[in-house]
Amino acid sequence: MTTEPDVTTTEIVRTDAGDARITWHRAGKPRLVLAAGHGAGGGIEARDLQALAQILPAHGVTVALVEQPWRVAGKKVAPAPRTLDTGWRGLWPALAKPGLPVISGGRSAGARVACRTATELGARAVLALSFPLHPPGKPEKSRAEELLGAGVPTLVVQGGNDPFGKPEEFPEGSYELVEVPYGDHGFAVPKRADVTQEQAVAVITDAVVKWTGSLR
Repeated sequence: MTTEPDVTTTEIVRTDAGDARITWHRAGKPRLVLAAGHGAGGGIEARDLQALAQILPAHGVTVALVEQPWRVAGKKVAPAPRTLDTGWRGLWPALAKPGLPVISGGRSAGARVACRTATELGARAVLALSFPLHPPGKPEKSRAEELLGAGVPTLVVQGGNDPFGKPEEFPEGSYELVEVPYGDHGFAVPKRADVTQEQAVAVITDAVVKWTGSLR
C-alpha cells in the first residue's frame, strides 16, 4: 500500500478534568479513528504510539494521540483512575466528531481507561497496548476484570517480558492477544534478543494493521 502524506494537527479540548490535547494524524480516506492515550509514566512519545501514528493513516485509520489533562498541565504524576476516565469522557465528542467509528485505545494506564469506558462511550473496539494486568510482583492484585469487561472487540498487544503481566498470565477471554517477543512494558527489547527493536515494533504495527482491517 502506498504511503499517504501525514496531515498532523493539534487540538485543545476542555474537559471536567482540565484541558486535554489531541494530536491528529489524519488518513486521506479514513474509515476508522484510533484514539490512543498514554500511560501514567510517559506521554505520546512512546515508541508504540508513534509507530502506529506513522503507519495506520496509510491504511485508512486516522490516529488521534491523546494527552490527558495532567500531562498537558505539566504534572509528573497521573491522578486517580476516576479522574483519567473523566478526562477521556470529556474528549470523546471531539474524537467522534469526524463521524467515523472510534477505536478506544491506549498504553498501560491508557489501556485501562479505554477498557473501563468503551461500552459507555460507544467505542467500536478497544486496543490495549501493554495492559497492566497487575502491579509488578503482585499478581494477586489483578485488573483482569477491566479487560474482560470491555464489552467490545479487543486486541491486547503485550511484551513477552512485561513485569506488569506476561502474555501467559492473561486469563481466557474473548479478546485477541499478540505477543511482542522479549518486549518489556515499553516494548523495548534487550540487545541479546534475537529480534531487533525495529522488528519488535513491526510486530505491533503489523498486528494492529491486520486487526483494524478486520473491523467494519
